Amino acid sequence: MKQMILLLALALLATTMHAGDKKSSKPAGPPSRGDLMLADYFRNETALLTGPCLATVRTPEDWKTNHDESRRQLQEMLGLSPWPERTDLKPVVTGKLDHDEFTVEKLHFQALPHLYVTANLYLPKHATKPAPAILYACGHSRVVVDGVSCGSKAGYQRHGAWFARNGYACLVIDSLSLGEIMGVHRGTYSERMWWWNSRGYSPAGVEAWFGIRALDYLCSRPEVDKERIGMTGRSGGGSYSWAVAALDDRVKVVAPVAGITDLQNQVVDGCVEGHCDCMFFVNKYRWDFPQLAALVAPRPLLLGNSDKDRIFPLDGVIRLHEKTRRIYELLGATNHLGLLITEGPHEDTQELQVQVFRWFNRFLKHEEPLIEMAAKEFFTPQQLKVFETIPADQVNTSIHESFVPSVKRPAAGAVRQPRESLLATLKEQSFRGWPADEPPLEVKQVLSAEHLSVKLSAWDFTSQHDVRLRLYLLEPAAAKSSKQISINVLDDPDWPGWLGAMRAGFEKELAEELPGDDKNKPAADPAGFAELIRQLDDGKTALAFFAPRGVGLTAWTRDEKRRTQIRRRFMLLGQTLDGMRVWDIRRAVQAVHFIRETGAANVGLSAGAAMGVNALYASLFEAGVRQLDLKQLPKSQRESSDYLNVLKVQDLPQALELAREHAQVTAR
Repeated sequence: MKQMILLLALALLATTMHAGDKKSSKPAGPPSRGDLMLADYFRNETALLTGPCLATVRTPEDWKTNHDESRRQLQEMLGLSPWPERTDLKPVVTGKLDHDEFTVEKLHFQALPHLYVTANLYLPKHATKPAPAILYACGHSRVVVDGVSCGSKAGYQRHGAWFARNGYACLVIDSLSLGEIMGVHRGTYSERMWWWNSRGYSPAGVEAWFGIRALDYLCSRPEVDKERIGMTGRSGGGSYSWAVAALDDRVKVVAPVAGITDLQNQVVDGCVEGHCDCMFFVNKYRWDFPQLAALVAPRPLLLGNSDKDRIFPLDGVIRLHEKTRRIYELLGATNHLGLLITEGPHEDTQELQVQVFRWFNRFLKHEEPLIEMAAKEFFTPQQLKVFETIPADQVNTSIHESFVPSVKRPAAGAVRQPRESLLATLKEQSFRGWPADEPPLEVKQVLSAEHLSVKLSAWDFTSQHDVRLRLYLLEPAAAKSSKQISINVLDDPDWPGWLGAMRAGFEKELAEELPGDDKNKPAADPAGFAELIRQLDDGKTALAFFAPRGVGLTAWTRDEKRRTQIRRRFMLLGQTLDGMRVWDIRRAVQAVHFIRETGAANVGLSAGAAMGVNALYASLFEAGVRQLDLKQLPKSQRESSDYLNVLKVQDLPQALELAREHAQVTAR
């Protein structure tokens, strides 16, 4: 009952989206065995990460020791390691707006060559010395007039105006996806660009780089006091504020609003479904988000949120604040950490704005005056627009293709990294989400039957916590113990075909596998069953059939949108679904050796398309795999199974070369 409640709660929360997004569909019908397994898995795997988060930091010395390494890890997970070259910003002011109390410069600069950032710089009038400055990062505000984007900066102009009216310089920068040049934030969310994971790319890295280069620009302006720079933003802008402040000490004070919560909210409660990819780094090091928040310490940090925000829920924000507060306590800086909770939904309310303004006054101006003026808009979106026409040389719309470079194919005759070293690199870069210690297989026979000349047995085994899978073994009834075993790894399209063939011989025995509703059962396929028997004619071969998690008995929802969000949950846990299926295949190979009670079994793997890629990678880590029969293999990892950062290490041709060193490989 508890599992059912958890799954239904997850489905309900999953309907929330960013402003302007459509709501995701709810699953139809009761949860399946696979859905319930998945809910348990996500809850327990999340706990493995949330529990240890910051727990080893017990003294100020611990924090000093860990701080630089944590910053390095964040830089890497954002795709910023090594740092991109700080090329000429080439700033251009395209126009100015005048108000009685301030001016607005409409400008753009290039974060990288041809990667444009559009912005508005609000400057107070009558300043007699360099002013404190605010970098304001915009959230997901879509401002399009007559089909032309004016940039999200137009939707957040009241913040820039208020700061300038109160003596600050304020640079309001557009985001990658909702600037005047509209790039891509939703690669895995809706565009099926799963290769972003393989490349180690997230638009969060581009947004962080936008912020760092915006700081470069602010520091170049004579109107700005470089020692008094703060940063804020809400929603997406709040998230970017965390990342930039964590990486760059030039941000002296930070006040992110509604831009972060913890893994419990994102993965277990389903809030990931309300966020596009710009909110998340590629979580190779398997962080929970308090580790990001704490990197700001001991600088002044105000965490702002509203109590009815469904995509940054209150309980997760409080948990994150508690873990961050402990670090501030260790550093003797509790007065530098604030928690602001106001009533309301996920909106830019006045109550949030006023307290953020007070925070900057307190720490950048060392003043605490009453806030007597409201933040207001003064200009139309068109007035704040920077470009008359979009530059023909812009790379904003394709930056995901080049921001994180992929590995180059080795030149002919080049010395390759030694095999063991390469496998260690793959585990470190792509498969850190595998269990640190292999759990007991706990193999249990659950079926044994004979029909005609063949024997069918089924064996359940533990792949990982909460992941119990089944292996089927078909072999000649008269054979004592077949030495050659071919494991056919089944994907979604394969399962019904295999089940139809087996129904022709073992329908009664496979009652658990066959749906109760006749119209949903795969048709019995006597010819398919006869072909399986034919493959056993030599009396020396056994056929094994195995479906990794999410396929067959453990299949989860068929709704495509929800399946996408399931894959994104794995991503937040520092895994990918395909990467964990590689682990499942490895465990199936181990189960075969266990069943045979000897390591002498000659094991092969047969699979196609994406599952063929998974089988290929499983063979690299299981020495007992002697044959590989791979069908419909793609030419590149980019086109198929995604593993974190794998394209920083190698592509499929190199993986095949590696496999051929220890196995007979047929790839077609």
